[in-house]
Amino acid sequence: MYRIEADNLGKRFGERVVFSKINFTLATGQSLAVIGRNGSGKSTLLKIMLSLLTPSKGKVTYYQENQKLDDAKIRSAVSFVSPYLNLYDHLTAEENLKFFATVSGGNITGKDINQLLEKVGLEGRGMDYVFEYSSGMKQRLKYAVAMLKDPKFLFLDEPTSNLDDDGKRLVVELLEYYRKNSIIIIATNEKEEYSLAEQQCRVDS
Repeated sequence: MYRIEADNLGKRFGERVVFSKINFTLATGQSLAVIGRNGSGKSTLLKIMLSLLTPSKGKVTYYQENQKLDDAKIRSAVSFVSPYLNLYDHLTAEENLKFFATVSGGNITGKDINQLLEKVGLEGRGMDYVFEYSSGMKQRLKYAVAMLKDPKFLFLDEPTSNLDDDGKRLVVELLEYYRKNSIIIIATNEKEEYSLAEQQCRVDS
């Protein structure tokens, strides 16, 4: 059983308060939608939970059972999909997957690569350079990168960004696959995506 706790989180940039007094606890099998208008701080909150930004107040703690996870264990348990997550345009899709697998301390075979690409609807496109991909295809590849791990914490920022209807169905299927054994946190301002999570946290300032 894994757990994440946000304790009295607040963030400000200079005199501007982005959000304050954010508190929640999630355990394996639970999910949360971070909602609010554009610029309200949804992505900022996710970045804080991912240690990409430092909070102005409060803290985030990860647990396995009742043991706190250190930074290395958190990185190995977390996957993240976001419009601002960069792929390497001058590598092929296969090369991107091999690179990110290596960075995560693992490796991936050609068969596993083909299976991953098939799951995200990119079968037969693994040898194409990513700069040749459409924005929707890049978003699909980001999901393939996230699936390189068996994530215990899955963070999605604007989960269906740039995706067509088939791509959106793919996201729903992936979330259903991971829902039982992962903690899922979604940042979105799309009302149709609210239902992808069981709970909501509003960050309008």
